Amino acid sequence: MSAQPLPGGPQPPSPGAGQERTGESLVSRVVRILEAFEAGDTSLTVTEIARRSGLHVATTSRLVAELVAHGLLTRGTDRRVRTGVRLWELAMRASPALSLREAAMPSLEDLHDAVGHHVQLSVLDGDEALFLERLSAPAAVVSLTRIAGRLPLHLASSGWVLLAHGPTDLLERVLSRPLTATTAASVTDPVRLRAELARVRGQGFALCAGLVHPEATGVAVPIRDATGRVIAALSAIVPNDAGAKSVVPALHAASRGVTRRLGAGEAGGRSPVRPAHQHR
Repeated sequence: MSAQPLPGGPQPPSPGAGQERTGESLVSRVVRILEAFEAGDTSLTVTEIARRSGLHVATTSRLVAELVAHGLLTRGTDRRVRTGVRLWELAMRASPALSLREAAMPSLEDLHDAVGHHVQLSVLDGDEALFLERLSAPAAVVSLTRIAGRLPLHLASSGWVLLAHGPTDLLERVLSRPLTATTAASVTDPVRLRAELARVRGQGFALCAGLVHPEATGVAVPIRDATGRVIAALSAIVPNDAGAKSVVPALHAASRGVTRRLGAGEAGGRSPVRPAHQHR
């Protein structure tokens, strides 16, 4: 079945119409736009993309708009453009051995053995935390998340990590909206949430007691790529008691293992994760 044009967008080109005077194809121009995002550059303006790609600003603006519509790029309220989760999803399909989930699985399994409770891998998707993987424990504390499930960023420890290390426009967008509550412990005050996120950045982990369920505490740490950019969050759901913080070293060890495998382009291998006996 042939692809349909985007509503209100340009119609499919006739044969040969996807070429500029230089003979460069539409696909080549799209590739040049995507390649403008170099390592360490999390966001660019349309003008910056045009300069790096060598395309006219008008052409760049039109193609960026289409890529945003397809989820391959995203545009924040600051009008800066970033690579989208859809682009990562397609890359993961093409090379599953190098995917984030594949790279994280050995560390997730070790972490699960160490803490004896639910452990989760999540990424930022729009204004939500998207859970890519979850390993459960039969007798563990209650957890309401699931694989491919989502939670608002302010209602999950992993969401706090992703929000704390995310773009400024994302934080301002989340704080500008009403913050819903699921329990009495849910943080609905924007001023308090901003302070909590600053603490998360400073201490390197998020500890959220009773945000989703009164009996559960979410503890999460960031996962970084080889450049140091936060690309995901690793979390454990443990009982809401004084021992919850004891899983932080195990989470950090697991996170470092994922970063090493991402940097090496490997999906195998293990990182030593010591048991957190308080939560066995």
